[in-house]
Parts: sequence; structure tokens; C-alpha cells
Amino acid sequence: MIIQELFSAFILGLVGGIIPGPVLAATFTEVLQSGFVKSMRIVLLAMASETLVAAICLIVLASLNLPEFVFRTLSLIGAVVLIWISTSIWKIDKLNTKQRVHFSFGKISAMILANGMLWTFWITVCVPKAILLSHKIQFGGFLFLIFVELGWLFSTSLVAYIFSQFRGLLANPKVIPIMFKMFALAFVYFAVSSAYQSIVFFLHR
Repeated sequence: MIIQELFSAFILGLVGGIIPGPVLAATFTEVLQSGFVKSMRIVLLAMASETLVAAICLIVLASLNLPEFVFRTLSLIGAVVLIWISTSIWKIDKLNTKQRVHFSFGKISAMILANGMLWTFWITVCVPKAILLSHKIQFGGFLFLIFVELGWLFSTSLVAYIFSQFRGLLANPKVIPIMFKMFALAFVYFAVSSAYQSIVFFLHR
């Protein structure tokens, strides 16, 4: 069960890492300007900032010592958030590399911290799952966080590398929609799974 939860965390990070947004736009732009290796600086700085957001959400909510039903309720809200995100991913039909981003640490941090979607994703999806895992294993919450970030790092780095090697292929309008529809379906799966677990919890109270 714990292994399954950690695998779920990794997959959440894996899918979250390829959602188009400021980080990927900045990474792709850096790939075009300076190559894949230098683009990893953007990825690592973004990961550091996102980990800060995740840790803050986890520590604050965990310190409140809220009952389990609160996090189950948040999980239900998180399921709705995942469906909302999946509908946005489903509509993606091209990679946007035209957005120019300044790549200083301050700018990247501001970009991450001002991302309302990121805070919502962590508070309603990841943190409730992390806290529930902490009830099963010591430091489970932080372990969950680590696996999400590892998934995010892996997928973001992989997408950046693939983009650097196969930019022409990925620009094909026939390939992009199929790829992102698969990612959207993955989020739908986690939404259904999360909602089901919460509903079962409330039915057996």
C-alpha cells in the first residue's frame, strides 16, 4: 500500500512536470538559445522553488493537526482540480516556445510562487495525500513530497531533452494532441481514484 502511494506520488509529479506553463516555456527557450545542458539550470531552480511551496503547504497543514475527514474533503476538491487540469491538457495542440522569460533565480522564484495553479495543486491534491501517508509511516508526508518532486524533475528533464533532440517531430500538429490527451487521461485516473477513496472513507464513518 505504501509503495503504491509513493508510486502514485511519482506519477503525479511525472505528469505535472510536462504540463505546459512558464517553467517549460523558459526551459524550451533556453534549449533553443543555449542547448539542453544549460537549460537544466532553469529546471533545477524551478524545482527548488516548487519544493519550497510544497514544504510550506505540508508543514502548515500538518501543524494544524486537522482530523482525517478534512483531508478527505480536500481530496475530493483535489479530484475536481485534477479534472479541471485534465480538460486544459486535453485541449493542447502545440508547444509554445515563443514566450520569452528572464532566467534569473528571482524571476523563476516569483514565477513559481505566483502560480496559483501550483498552490492549488499542492493544497488540494498532493498535501492531503502526503499527510494521510504520514499517518501510515514516519516522515511519510515528506517522503511523498520527495517522490512527487523526483517525478517532476524526471519528466521535465526528459521533455526538455526530447525537445532538444526531436524538435521537428514534436512540432508536428498530429503528435502533440495525442501525447497530451494521454497525460490528461492520467490525471482523470488519479481524480477518480482520489474521489473513490474519499467517498469510501465517508461511507464507512
